[in-house]
Amino acid sequence: MDSYLDDSKFADKVVVVTGSGTGIGQAIAKRFAENGATIILLGRRKEPLEQTRAELEKIVASTGSKGKIRIFPGVDVSDEIAITNMFSTISKEIGPVDILVNNAGVSGPVKLFTNSNFAEFKECVMIHLTGTFWTTLKSIENMRKDSKVITISTFFTEENKYEQRPYRFRTPYTSAQGAKNRLAEAFAWELVPDGIRSIATNPGPVHSDRIYKTVYPKAAAEFLRIGGFPGLSSIEIEKILQRLLNILGEDQTVIDKEMDMILQDVFSERIKTQDDKTKLTSTLRELLSKTQEIAEKIQLNTKKMIVDKEFLSQDQVAEMVLNLSSEKMSKLLNGRVIPNDRVFYPTRPIIGTYIHQKDMDISDKVIVLIINSSAEKDLKRAKIIANSLVNKIKQLVILTKDSKDLSYYKEYHSHSVNLSNEDAVKRIFRVISEKFSAIDAVVLLTGEHDYEVALRSLDRKQWDHLVEDYLFVPAMITRESVIRMAPEGAVSEPSLFKGSTGSIIIVGPDSPVGDKISGVVRARSEIFRGALRPFNATVNQELRDVIKSNIRQYLLLAGNIEGREPDEEKITNMILNIIVQSDGGNNQTIFYVDES
Repeated sequence: MDSYLDDSKFADKVVVVTGSGTGIGQAIAKRFAENGATIILLGRRKEPLEQTRAELEKIVASTGSKGKIRIFPGVDVSDEIAITNMFSTISKEIGPVDILVNNAGVSGPVKLFTNSNFAEFKECVMIHLTGTFWTTLKSIENMRKDSKVITISTFFTEENKYEQRPYRFRTPYTSAQGAKNRLAEAFAWELVPDGIRSIATNPGPVHSDRIYKTVYPKAAAEFLRIGGFPGLSSIEIEKILQRLLNILGEDQTVIDKEMDMILQDVFSERIKTQDDKTKLTSTLRELLSKTQEIAEKIQLNTKKMIVDKEFLSQDQVAEMVLNLSSEKMSKLLNGRVIPNDRVFYPTRPIIGTYIHQKDMDISDKVIVLIINSSAEKDLKRAKIIANSLVNKIKQLVILTKDSKDLSYYKEYHSHSVNLSNEDAVKRIFRVISEKFSAIDAVVLLTGEHDYEVALRSLDRKQWDHLVEDYLFVPAMITRESVIRMAPEGAVSEPSLFKGSTGSIIIVGPDSPVGDKISGVVRARSEIFRGALRPFNATVNQELRDVIKSNIRQYLLLAGNIEGREPDEEKITNMILNIIVQSDGGNNQTIFYVDES
């Protein structure tokens, strides 16, 4: 493959590639080895890393380079201690790192967000987003001028601030990737004084086992769980396919053995005769066949949106990374998110600045107002919103993250709750819905962090708090709200979501305020806004197109490019207007309320 590189450029370079035991990471490592670099491989599993090291050592020997190969098995990029210790060892035993390639990733749960396990949601975000943040932070401590950070992200999430690409069944993945794009940009701004460059690249669909054996089959399984299959309940479909997809591609004897075990474990009460067993066996085979058929259709539909109908190869992605790591290209593209993805993906326009006002009676509504901040600005904003609602609706319930803030809302029905505790959130939502018969709308104020604080100055605890406040809490509140707005049992029987109504409104984080806002401050302010935009787009596509509900999640991003203070009256009026849009008919769900 042709390259814009002088092969000798990497002969004395030290390159760290995360998630490099298999797939794209392995392909990237090979390309750098071919160009004489010393390669550091890391990943969770030892065996694939050792196999990759053996392959790279053959490449090094055949090229006659002085490059060395070092592996760090058992290192998960989300593990603070493992990453910190690894870079300490690299600094002592190998020397400065010249190029970091943030490649490690997982598919994450491929499920309707209401059906997803929140621990899986967190794990996906921790690997993709927090892993990228912490690995970059530790790497730059051991970098010199003209070093590069290359981050593999995806364009199947956020085209830019004004065009969103939903990726159904992938809410944690899209959220993490959207934030990761913005994180790469913010690091580029921060690292200019050090002469270190940061670039992200979005490969889009790539030929890999992960996409063929995991993502597409799991998406197909979720379509069947939601849409149904003759003779099986949604719960049965889920149990069956969770097990069968794990052995997809195995010999038929292995599949048949697993089917026999499924019949015993899942259908023992339904099997009375041999005929019952024969019919159920036939149903399982038909279900698996249908799953494979849908998975292939998803793949084909994606290919149809590519100009030459071909996914990229792993070698092509590796070539892109190699070129971006060159001195000339990295100077030219520093701070950019480079689209390697060629998918022409049609999207609905979902972003606006205002919503048409409707005069409707909301006196029967139960509204929950949640304040995930103790900042004076956010307490005052919540009070303004509460005052505008309390005399217009049936019941207002205020939830604060800190019990000390309850005194601020003593004239209202208010409680404090640990918003980071999933069980506590579930419990308070259950109590509210049982006491007042329904929850019609939920408003969450995220607050905002100090954008003047440099990313590189954050310790791990501070970063984890940011991810918790601006991604995990909004995601958890959204999920529990939707579940409580739908009929009981909708999680296990998705058809019950159809026609259900309600609004979840996430307010914040705001744009930075001030007369002269620097580029680095603007870049930092976009990281978690960049997580919530694709989250909103994906959640609403699932709510609207997949489960046919009229529940919507809205994202209100206050502030403006001029740096003026947000208009609290506009925010309040927007919330009121959204609450009366109970039929889910409005397609716009992200609002820049101060840009109108």
